[in-house]
Amino acid sequence: MKRIGYLVGAVVALTSMIFCIAHASGHANAEGASIFGIKIPHGSRDWRVISVAHEKGSNNDLRAILGNDVAIKAYREGKLPFPDGTIIARLAWSYVSSEQNNKVFGRPQSFVAGPPINVQFMVKDSGKYAATGGWGFAQFKDGKPADEALLKTCFPCHQPFKAGDMVFTHYSP
Repeated sequence: MKRIGYLVGAVVALTSMIFCIAHASGHANAEGASIFGIKIPHGSRDWRVISVAHEKGSNNDLRAILGNDVAIKAYREGKLPFPDGTIIARLAWSYVSSEQNNKVFGRPQSFVAGPPINVQFMVKDSGKYAATGGWGFAQFKDGKPADEALLKTCFPCHQPFKAGDMVFTHYSP
């Protein structure tokens, strides 16, 4: 029973940190736009949580995946392909051990969001982005858009997930 309490506490702490720390990883009035013409959507920090993840690849990060209202409705209804207007955001942070939490637990077991890594967006517009499966991609670090070479790797990476409309994340209600 204690494990469940710790798990619930960790999820609540991570969700709280998403809204407190996320602002540091990008700005709604970001300079420029990605090669797909995407800017950081105004109000995206207020979107609902689709899921959270720990990616152990080269970033070894914590991620919060958020969706606008169109995305959340499609996820809840199990609607694929996602409708035009869907926007999915991925916020990533490095993670650090929490000495404060570990003191309470009596051992090193708690990790929290550390410095931000970047913010990514997938925007569904089947007409505008027909050449990339209906999705436009964007990535921002410190509010600045990623270069063209990096963004050209997005579609090939997502293409194997055609059955899920090229979206990796499953909804975690």
